[in-house]
Amino acid sequence: MKVGVVGTGGIGGYFGALLARAGHEVFCLARGEHLRAIQAGGLKVESAVGSFAVRPRATADPGAIGPVDLILFGVKTYDTDEAARAMRPMVGEGTAILTLQNGVDSAERIAVAVGPGRVLAGAAFIFSHVAAPGLIRQTAGPRKIVFGEAHGARTARAEAVLAACRGAEINAELTDQIVRVLWEKWAYICAQGGLTAVTRLPLGELRACAETWAFYRGVLEEIVAVAAARGVPLPPGVVEGILGQAAKLEPHARSSMYDDLAAGRRLEIEALNGTAVRYGREAGIPTPLNLALYASLKPYAAGARPATA
Repeated sequence: MKVGVVGTGGIGGYFGALLARAGHEVFCLARGEHLRAIQAGGLKVESAVGSFAVRPRATADPGAIGPVDLILFGVKTYDTDEAARAMRPMVGEGTAILTLQNGVDSAERIAVAVGPGRVLAGAAFIFSHVAAPGLIRQTAGPRKIVFGEAHGARTARAEAVLAACRGAEINAELTDQIVRVLWEKWAYICAQGGLTAVTRLPLGELRACAETWAFYRGVLEEIVAVAAARGVPLPPGVVEGILGQAAKLEPHARSSMYDDLAAGRRLEIEALNGTAVRYGREAGIPTPLNLALYASLKPYAAGARPATA
């Protein structure tokens, strides 16, 4: 399978490297020092379950890649529209685009640029980041992808992507309930991302403080209320389920938003707590805890203000 990775960061770089290791023809779209490092020495992965290196082709020019069978779309949410337009030379008649971004509206935004019916919505459950140019470091989480067609059907293209992932030792699941999965993950990252960034603390310390852990729960409860108002069918007990999963994560786990804040990079705050606040206002649902996180982090949204750990 010919695979294009749009956004060779912690998510796209990690899963793209696994596909390359399995023998797929992988092309990484990257830029700057990261691009030059991949071109010169390949893409290295340091993982909690083992390290390896691969030599995918890397370029900053989508036209040099041409049409591919599968695109892993993993850019930050604030770059979605620009990246989706830029990758059009990689989109052929049979190209499947698997978005693994944060948030709940990625597939719709990509479809505006490339046309309807091409995008598989997905969620990645992993803590991974670019530790240095050409180096992806995976630190925590189940290293899992859950994806599916928006209409829920099990299509031939979705089955082909599933087979490729599993053949590459990627923990992948094809679901007919991807909207529910996306909203559950979104609720989780609004709590996890917002609170680890605001407190500058890892998950273990959040769990150890009763008041902060109650705040975490409250963020989830607000989003579940917003989901109900918007007609999104989240199951009973979803808050307890997310809390239970968070309780099992490694105590050193933080979030990509914390990593970006600490490094002075732009934040995905609009796609996370900012969207929760906006959806709440549209539905008439109060979201004071998400608003507190949004208001606290928005001054850092454009980056360039390194935080101290």
